[in-house]
Amino acid sequence: MSTVSQRNTGLIQRKNISSAQGAEGGTNKLQEDENPYENDEADHDSKETRLTLMEEILLLGLKDREGYTSFWNDCISSGLRGCILIELTLRGRVELEKAGMRRRSLLNRKVIFKSATGTGDVLLDEALRHVKETEPAETVQNWIEYLSGETWNPMKLRYQLRNVRERLAKNLVEKGVCTTEKQNFLLFDMTTHPLTDNGVKQKLIKKVQDAVLSRWTNDPHRMDKRMLSLIYLAHASDVLENAFAPLSDDDYEVAMKRVRELLDLDFDVESMKEGTNELMWAVISSFSK
Repeated sequence: MSTVSQRNTGLIQRKNISSAQGAEGGTNKLQEDENPYENDEADHDSKETRLTLMEEILLLGLKDREGYTSFWNDCISSGLRGCILIELTLRGRVELEKAGMRRRSLLNRKVIFKSATGTGDVLLDEALRHVKETEPAETVQNWIEYLSGETWNPMKLRYQLRNVRERLAKNLVEKGVCTTEKQNFLLFDMTTHPLTDNGVKQKLIKKVQDAVLSRWTNDPHRMDKRMLSLIYLAHASDVLENAFAPLSDDDYEVAMKRVRELLDLDFDVESMKEGTNELMWAVISSFSK
């Protein structure tokens, strides 16, 4: 009888076998009154896991040994800009304007500057300055286009954040996760950033897997906002598959089924529920329109 081999990190190696957990559950259900993410913010602030959403998305996309993202991935650029907006709103620096009496949709509402307090991150502070200095305010979709440089308006090109992946990779180098190397690709040399501390990436992958398996709640509002954003933006950036690839076939099917449930939500409705972050849902909605 086939068995499932398991790494020390707890990641299940994906093989063509039937999982003992069953296709529907995948893992144990949580009690309704439990909040599995109540300690996540403290965990995020620990020295070991202090990564921004942008760094986590890039880390999921980086090839471990080669140290660069897939040449075929044309989604990660805009995905990283979405991460920047969500990171700013989770830190209380920007917010979405009020819906008003007519309940305007998320994508029609503007990003409002809230606080000029520095974040300690160069990319975040640069984006925050752009939002602060822009009048009239712009929508989430416009900001993603401006920060990516994907706009036909030449007056808005000054908002483009340049060399984002390289700057994020250097952050990962400074945090001891990656190193810097030069690789020759026949016609050109390229700076790459192979992993030096694979444990950080494996822990991140395990957290993403657990969020849709053992810690699944059937209610996105009971999930940690940072993890929920990571799942949505990893999907939008075409790197979520990298987190699910090591799973057994049955767990993989369960994980993808639950991701599809998240993608099928009505984001405008979700944004109206108590305790939500409307700008977070607006960013998510912009990638699902």
